[in-house]
Amino acid sequence: MSSPLREIGRNIDRVIRPQGRVFYGWWIVGSANGVQWLGSMLWVQSYGAYMVLLLEEFGWSKALVAGAFALTRIESGILGPLQGWLVDRFGPRSILTIGTVLFGLGFFLFSQVETLLGFYLTFVLIALGSSLGGWATLMVAIVSWFNRHRSKAIAGSQIGFSLGGLSVPLLVVALESFGWRTTAVISGFVVLLVGLPLVQLVKHRPQDHGEVPDGAELPEPMPGVAARTGVDFTARQAMRTRSFWLISAGHAFALLVVSSMLVHLIPHLTEGLGYSLGSASLVVALLTVFQLIGLVSGGYLGDQLNKRLICVCCMFAHAGGLLLVTYAESFTLVMAFVVLHGLAWGARGPLMVSLRADYFGASSFGTIMGVSSLVVMLGMSAGPIVAGVMADITGDYQMGFTILALLSLLGSICFFLATPPAQPQPAAA
Repeated sequence: MSSPLREIGRNIDRVIRPQGRVFYGWWIVGSANGVQWLGSMLWVQSYGAYMVLLLEEFGWSKALVAGAFALTRIESGILGPLQGWLVDRFGPRSILTIGTVLFGLGFFLFSQVETLLGFYLTFVLIALGSSLGGWATLMVAIVSWFNRHRSKAIAGSQIGFSLGGLSVPLLVVALESFGWRTTAVISGFVVLLVGLPLVQLVKHRPQDHGEVPDGAELPEPMPGVAARTGVDFTARQAMRTRSFWLISAGHAFALLVVSSMLVHLIPHLTEGLGYSLGSASLVVALLTVFQLIGLVSGGYLGDQLNKRLICVCCMFAHAGGLLLVTYAESFTLVMAFVVLHGLAWGARGPLMVSLRADYFGASSFGTIMGVSSLVVMLGMSAGPIVAGVMADITGDYQMGFTILALLSLLGSICFFLATPPAQPQPAAA
């Protein structure tokens, strides 16, 4: 092995095994990977495929079906502050266990849907389970276990989400072979049999288990962030800062594009561009490949460069990619969208978490993220509805996607202005 490769290997070993053994935080990252892989493959990134089959069977409008997805995002946003407080109070493992059980049960009920009301009600249960047993709860644990390597850990934990996207073609095979009802039942069993053991590995704070963040003291400051005083923000203090609201707004604008693609990309490719369902699922898989590349790149660069400015660049890529796929007349333009949107989505994702943790600390992170979700859910829910309503009115997705792309550019301004807040004074002062 050449000297540069040996040095890279030593650096990786120091990160993973800072004291000669694998730091337990990385086992939590591995558990988070598995949990997010399940949610991504079985539901979040496969929802567009389910949507095609539901539209065929029931004849509902695109806006109504997309509205169910939007409703779940609204529910998650409203639930966010309470969920964050519960995780801070009782620890992530208990909340993850409850959420995983509800998520699995939701699939069983979804398989029996016959009416639009039943469809919406099962969606509420699935959303509740996926929220409590998914990303937001996992991030509270990871933020507590990592400091200097936080972006790497968050990015590493989200690789499972990308692998779930790569697995969507497998789910499409199941949908086409067994039907969506049987696939939903199988998914419920997979969630319970695989998800429940995984979430038992998650622990809340390293200090409660004789550990320190990163497995060793690493006092050097974060790039682009003023050196911390050691005093973490409370949720109330964070909400008094301009940066809290600007990051939340920027995150919401980013999710205008992400959520609309999760719901409407496959219908746009099949109806608007003439792709088969199988071909459209392969585009989703390719998109996930580049999201995975973006995750790895963003996790590394986020610990080396200014996270805020990386987010600014990602917002331009989101907007440009969406415009390309909206007016694509060739597979080359679709691939250009895949590259831009995938890289931006992957790189920006972990930075949304680590930027807040860098600014506000880990002590009240669950509550801070929960309150922020009230703003973020506006983008997550509005994107699919705007695209669906405009598609029903105009007959295609061009107008709706164009509006969302232009709106997402506002997110770059939000991130640019979200400079580090002044650190709070200790309570005794």
